Amino acid sequence: VDNVSRPTMTVYSPRGTNNGVAVVVFPGGGYHELAIDLEGTEVCDWLTSKGITAVLLKYSVPFSGPYWDRQLKRQVTPKAPMALEDAQRTVGLVRFRAAEWHIDPHKIGVLGFSAGGHLVAAMSTHFERRLYPAVDEADKESCRPDFAVALYPGHLWNGDENKFELNPDIATHITSQTSPTFLLQNEDDHVDSVNDSLVYYIGLKN
Repeated sequence: VDNVSRPTMTVYSPRGTNNGVAVVVFPGGGYHELAIDLEGTEVCDWLTSKGITAVLLKYSVPFSGPYWDRQLKRQVTPKAPMALEDAQRTVGLVRFRAAEWHIDPHKIGVLGFSAGGHLVAAMSTHFERRLYPAVDEADKESCRPDFAVALYPGHLWNGDENKFELNPDIATHITSQTSPTFLLQNEDDHVDSVNDSLVYYIGLKN
């Protein structure tokens, strides 16, 4: 899926027993497009089979988060982080509708792949204030994830071979309130750099 200018969230209710947990899913795609099936709908189907409410976010793309500019041959951070705004709004909405959807408001997590993994890290560190003007009562709810799952996240390393460091937009916001995080990374990943996961792990550990 590409050219998303109107984000949507789709709620997948659990099959069988509902354990009260909810997970908002962020597909990957380099902030150019969204791998909406393999890293979206299929994951939601797996989560619901475990008694978890899944919420699939079709967030704004392209160029709505840090991305690799093919012409400039470097990473570019957009002036308007629309994907993060979409994610903040979604987690707030899920928490606001928790009773209606039979969700424990203290068991709402986020899960993302690649660029979606970056969005997981961004949500885990940028929750104290909304990046957009409040829309309704849902925006008064906390958008802090209670837990986070980042699968082969991208766009976290600063890209400098001489400086093994996190991007400043994440590094400067890691605190003791950052969401507890599970990281998964293949050493021989040919798409995302292993350094993205490693620098985030070290940042979280510190």
